[in-house]
Amino acid sequence: MTISPTVHLVTGDNPDAPALKLTERALRDAGAARIERTTTTPPQGDGLTVHLDGPGTAEALSDLGIEGPAGLPADGYVLGIGRAADRDTIVLSGKDATGTYYAAQSLRQLLPHRSAPGAEVRGTAVRDWPGTGWRGVIEGFYGTPWSHEARLDQLDFYGAHKMNIYVYSPKDDAYLREKWRDPYPPEQLAKIKELVDRAAENHVEFTYALSPGLSVCYSSDADIKALNDKFQTLWDIGVRTFAVPLDDISYTDWNCAADEEKFGTGGGAAGAAQAHLLNRVNRDFIKTHDGAEPLQMVPTEYYDVQPSPYKKALAEQLDKDVLVEWTGVGVIAPTMTVEEAKAAREVFGHAILTWDNYPVNDYIRGRLLLGPFNGREKGLPGELAGITANPMVQPYASKLALFTVADHAWNDAAYEPGASYAAALREMAGGDKDVRDALRAFADASYGSLLNEQQSPELAAAVKDFWDGGDPAALDARLRELHDAPKVLRDGLPDRGFIADADPWLDSAEAWGTAGRTALALVRAARDGDGAEAWRLRQQLPDLVAKAKSFSYDWIDGTKTPVVLADGVLNTFVEEALAEHNKALGVPGRPKATSSLGTYQQNAPSRMTDGDDATYYWSSREVRKDDAITLDLHAQRGLRKIDLAMGKEGSAADYIHEGVLEYSADGEQWTKLADFSGKADVTADVPDGTKARFVRARATAGQNEWLVVREFAVTAADSATVTGGPPAAEGSALAAAADGDPDTAYTASRAPQAGETLTVTPAEAKETSSVTVLRPQNAKAAARVELRVDGEWRPLGRVSGPYTELSTGGAQAEAVRLAWSEGDPAPAVAEVTLR
Repeated sequence: MTISPTVHLVTGDNPDAPALKLTERALRDAGAARIERTTTTPPQGDGLTVHLDGPGTAEALSDLGIEGPAGLPADGYVLGIGRAADRDTIVLSGKDATGTYYAAQSLRQLLPHRSAPGAEVRGTAVRDWPGTGWRGVIEGFYGTPWSHEARLDQLDFYGAHKMNIYVYSPKDDAYLREKWRDPYPPEQLAKIKELVDRAAENHVEFTYALSPGLSVCYSSDADIKALNDKFQTLWDIGVRTFAVPLDDISYTDWNCAADEEKFGTGGGAAGAAQAHLLNRVNRDFIKTHDGAEPLQMVPTEYYDVQPSPYKKALAEQLDKDVLVEWTGVGVIAPTMTVEEAKAAREVFGHAILTWDNYPVNDYIRGRLLLGPFNGREKGLPGELAGITANPMVQPYASKLALFTVADHAWNDAAYEPGASYAAALREMAGGDKDVRDALRAFADASYGSLLNEQQSPELAAAVKDFWDGGDPAALDARLRELHDAPKVLRDGLPDRGFIADADPWLDSAEAWGTAGRTALALVRAARDGDGAEAWRLRQQLPDLVAKAKSFSYDWIDGTKTPVVLADGVLNTFVEEALAEHNKALGVPGRPKATSSLGTYQQNAPSRMTDGDDATYYWSSREVRKDDAITLDLHAQRGLRKIDLAMGKEGSAADYIHEGVLEYSADGEQWTKLADFSGKADVTADVPDGTKARFVRARATAGQNEWLVVREFAVTAADSATVTGGPPAAEGSALAAAADGDPDTAYTASRAPQAGETLTVTPAEAKETSSVTVLRPQNAKAAARVELRVDGEWRPLGRVSGPYTELSTGGAQAEAVRLAWSEGDPAPAVAEVTLR
């Protein structure tokens, strides 16, 4: 069929206003110059006719060979496009008003965008319906509540994606929790009314969720009246759906003595008390207000399907028409199955509405969660009363994930995360390929979550291919794309709210792109044998990585939250690049630290090996039996001593209370070195001749406390010794000049005096082909380089610039020394190596 200049829009006397408005807009965007609304079918040959649930709809559907919507569930619709009885025809017909609105949304997606009539549209037949009743979003996170403007924008987004519920439950709205009894100030109530009205325009049910659990007296008639009175103020502005969340509260400590007298103690008593309160609200308010939707509640035990006295009381005593919200098995459930949903319905004894904690990020504040909805079994929506997703603190950035939530909730049978995600990227990019590619590259760096195990799958694959022998240019292109993406998005992404939400992550992406490309160039220089260029690039990396990690945003309490991007991929690539360079230099480098306990905020395992007692690794949970922190020395080395410093000021008990130090050659078979108990600082001498690549501290018992590690250090038996001077400056050490780690440096406290030298003596004399002296870029002090062979010092040459490599001719080297020039600036040495 063809979009004619004049389109006849056939409607009934009272068509659904949002559907009518949306249909007219879609037709005009497709090129229609004039839309004539009528209640009768126009004559044939008079241009395109569009039926919007008006007269002639059934006949037009029949002529198109499409079955009507009568047999569909609520919100279902049919949409037909083609020629019916020799007439260009579009038919939109819903099971109900919302269904017709959704038919108009699908028409909006199908019609082209043209500035003039004449566009041809292929014949289409759509018969569509949702996989579950409620589909939407619950604003239920901890942190800065969304702005009023953001909420209005979200409601438009939900309507466009056939979501039909928004639960207003921001944890930091005082009138929902601490001040739940108090009426809203007029200006705040007026804003909520604006949200209610906008929701109605988008066929979204605005749900008001009041959380009285912090102070309610369940047995109090006065409190029940206060709750119902508060609901009445919301009813008066158009709210028709209400919820009473009772999550994240204590149910063992009563708020009033009367509750203990009436209900007793324990979980069963708490369930009975909550059922009493909710039943009174259901019977005294919901049932007395015509048009009210079923009451919703969030139980205190919302995160599992284990039978308990609390759940039993709710199942037996709570009115059966109350919907129970449930997060799945776990507060953030990595997966959710049909059997789990059935078990939840059985144990709670009520219909289940999921509160799915994705893509919420209040528990991992530094990250955006931009990957698709995943891990939800096909068939799950059909077992539920509905699905509500808890979004991020960043509303506009949440849209990528919420797009895929909407897809799954509407049609889980056909849902495929990758395809839905690609569609989300296309839509947000506004159809611009360059913007879409930039958005894909940026979002890839924030893809991983508990639902999407692989972080940065595209970048990670490129990194793996490179280490497997792939073309470096391919990885460089991927890193350059990440670097360039922020500018492309800032220049061209239509959704400016996304740019504001993602601003510090965009800055970090650009910086990480630079750091990653520099690390790649370092590897290529090292492989090409260009030692000076490799050392120059390596010295740039610490500042580049520090810049990439420097960006933050303000949390609700004013604290700065550092942002995290492509964690475990970009930072690991830099570490692997440094390790590759270490091999080229013939040094082991800093041990690599890992932990089985997760990481709290930015307190990464690498902080336990940085030589700074003021920084620390901090776990994200309590220590469990067999949890371990492990050092990889990169090669098997002789061991002399192990030092472990745990706990910190303010967290003195955050250490492994019962544990064992162990070592291993392969990371599989472990040998015990020493037990430790009841102390935060542990030191163990290693028997002579002991060699290992891996060292770990393993918990032999569980505990309630988390783990802080300030430093975890291994002194190797094959380490060189450094003597001489000038003395090291505060915070530095002579040993740093030959500790096997080019990223640490010896810095002198003063200028050299006459005859002063710095001597590096390996653990045993070794045949060497060259001596390399690495110095910071700004090092100025001059020095002669001498090699001791058969007890005599032989001149090799002079230190020149940051990188000096001198041939030894295969001599059996006993030591090497740097003889300083008197009066030169204070010297600094990153590493002296003998190869």
